[in-house]
Amino acid sequence: MPEHLKALVVILILATTVFAFAKAPACALAFTSGDFARRRNLWFAITFTVFLAHNFWIYVFFVVALLLIAQSRETNKLAMFFFVLFAVPAIDAQITGLGIIAHFFTIDYIRLLTLTVLLPAFLSLRKQPDNGQFGRLLPDKLIVGYVVLNFLLMLTVSTFTNTLRHGVFYAFIDIFLPYYVASRSLKNLQGYRDAMMAFGVAALVLSAIAAFEFARHWLLYSSLNDALGARWGYGNYMERGAGSLRAQGSAGQPIALGYVLAVAAGLFQYLKKSVSNSSIWNFGMLLLVLGLIASVSRGPWMGAVAMLVAFLATGASAVRGYAKLGLLGVIVLPVLLATSAGEKIVAYLPFFGSIDSLAITYRQRLLEISVQVILQNPFFGAFDYIYSSAMQELKQGEGIIDLVNTYLSVGLGSGLIGLALFLGFFAAVAIGIFNGMRTLADRNGELYLLGQTLFTTLLGILVIIATVSSITIIPVIYWSMAGLGVGYTRMLAFAKESSKSPEAAHSGFRPVVTKKNG
Repeated sequence: MPEHLKALVVILILATTVFAFAKAPACALAFTSGDFARRRNLWFAITFTVFLAHNFWIYVFFVVALLLIAQSRETNKLAMFFFVLFAVPAIDAQITGLGIIAHFFTIDYIRLLTLTVLLPAFLSLRKQPDNGQFGRLLPDKLIVGYVVLNFLLMLTVSTFTNTLRHGVFYAFIDIFLPYYVASRSLKNLQGYRDAMMAFGVAALVLSAIAAFEFARHWLLYSSLNDALGARWGYGNYMERGAGSLRAQGSAGQPIALGYVLAVAAGLFQYLKKSVSNSSIWNFGMLLLVLGLIASVSRGPWMGAVAMLVAFLATGASAVRGYAKLGLLGVIVLPVLLATSAGEKIVAYLPFFGSIDSLAITYRQRLLEISVQVILQNPFFGAFDYIYSSAMQELKQGEGIIDLVNTYLSVGLGSGLIGLALFLGFFAAVAIGIFNGMRTLADRNGELYLLGQTLFTTLLGILVIIATVSSITIIPVIYWSMAGLGVGYTRMLAFAKESSKSPEAAHSGFRPVVTKKNG
């Protein structure tokens, strides 16, 4: 049996197990049984298609058909988008220009999802009067400013056709659509439960696959390139330390995998109070942690720690939370220092570990050189920065320059103004969430917990992307999460304007009115 078919069998077994485990709590909290079954079946159908198509364009055709049929019956298209976001890798190919131009655009699984699910959602949402005019909010202005600036800068160094492709079309589907739909489609707590549970269930499946890859030293999606007749720059075997395979799942890269699972662990905090069986929630969180460990990626580990610390700091009982965390450290630290197993764990840790110390040295050198290059064109950067003699010093053995820092990539390409717009966007979203939380009287309520979760998860994302460039699945998630934060602040503002308590206005439930007999 070919390797990709063997991998398919393993993936189906793992996914079936996780879906069976997740169905009861998911349906009790967020989904209807029909929603869960439809999204689960769609996940299986997409997975079957990519492994059995044996041709990239046949796979694309059938996946588009499946998504169009499924999205027409969806009431929460963002939740559907999240549920199947990690079903298959984002292997890409160019749509040729039929002799008119070199190619129209590059298509991959994420863009298929965006065009078939989020684009119809956008067209519907823009007609709804309660969504208001786009551009009135500060984050709207900043994201538009960032896109327009990059379009103008690219126009100075590239062809008009290529600028339209990257600066308009890709910006619209890769940046604007995830942000807009996430910021405008969820109107109440039930919608947020649905979307965040969908993300969580999808991440649990991905985490189970990652744990298997790490344990069995087998990347389950690595053979899909050959099976589809496509070539992808990701999905290669990578190790850290002596024989520790870095799992990737469908994310295509270990840090991207760790990033997804760290975000899922952050969002999982919102679901904790609503899951009646704490053992089920604990098992789910444990599975996410195992997958996060299997990525052997220190950046996502740091991001997850940042989320935990920030979550405790913004909670109703911050002192008690830090006390528990400190007690856990007192118990665990001696074990790590006194045992051989603990020494191995410490060796992998950031800053303290000795394994792969060259990666840390490279990042330090990248920062030094990138700052020098940015200062040569401080305001608007240089789109061709990669060809500068200084940057060429960073070439590695594979002949590539690995820009493992999203902020440096933005600063190099669009200067300090572009970086200010990028950082200002996320700062505006985070401040909006935090200020909205502070207006709530009940710090133990679900609405406060939602804001706390979105705020701390966004902070963790901002930590992680300092350790990785915006590759594969990474950007669509941070634009979407920022959109969820804007949606949260809009929800609070709408409740205030309606002169209702936010909890009552956006609980997602209608009051029950009883009538007396006679």
